Amino acid sequence: MTDKLDEIARKIRLTTFKAIAKSGHGHFGGCLSISEILSVLYFKVLKIDPKNPEDDNRDRFILSKGHGGPALYSAMALRGFFPVSELDNLDKPFSKFPKHIDRLKLKGIEASTGPLGQGLSIACGIGISLKQQIRANRVYVLLGDGECNSGQVWEAAMTASKYKLDNLIAIIDRNNLQIDDFCDEVMPTKPLGEKFASFGWEVFHADGHNIDSLLKAYDLARKVKRRPSVIIAKTVKGYGVSFMENLVEWHSGMVSEEQYKTAIEELERVLEGKS
Repeated sequence: MTDKLDEIARKIRLTTFKAIAKSGHGHFGGCLSISEILSVLYFKVLKIDPKNPEDDNRDRFILSKGHGGPALYSAMALRGFFPVSELDNLDKPFSKFPKHIDRLKLKGIEASTGPLGQGLSIACGIGISLKQQIRANRVYVLLGDGECNSGQVWEAAMTASKYKLDNLIAIIDRNNLQIDDFCDEVMPTKPLGEKFASFGWEVFHADGHNIDSLLKAYDLARKVKRRPSVIIAKTVKGYGVSFMENLVEWHSGMVSEEQYKTAIEELERVLEGKS
């Protein structure tokens, strides 16, 4: 299972890179950092049915860092929600695939996101509703670490704790970079885990590029009772493309023909197990 999920993560990363590059411009860095997180969620953890994306018994996934949309689309396509070839329409006029996700355009998207800081509040609302309906479904929400600068995130964190939302699991894409600098330079959130713990959350840490580490964290989080859980997943922005890794310049941008060729060679070599 680990090897299969790792292969899927590599496919998500390659598919995402191709889609963004073909569209002309996009958020390479923060999309490439979440491939393993999405692989484990969409192919192991989430209770979902691509043929019935609005099934009442599904788990919900909220991509709070909405600019990671191309990576989410890639995971959904590989999971069978729609053909991978449709990603050629990323960000085209009237497309189902805007770069920031839109629930009115594509079934399987639970919330329209883009303005950062809102996803955890949405997840709280869903979690409370599921509790009221006495449903066993869970809600998962993926946030960026720069997004945690937002005060609304911490208001939502208090809400989740107050209502003992043990059906809510948050994941932090802890790549340490945001749009214009390192997170600690813009607005330090350290110690992030201790902050969530002080708000009444159960905190787990994981290597966000290691499948086994993520599987263990999700398994532990689902066992927690009477409080929400957060998995702080340590990642690398731009992961998998050497000239993009850990560089703020690749929060978003466009690639040259030579850069495209270099990146594709690297990503395909890793997918084929040659690196």
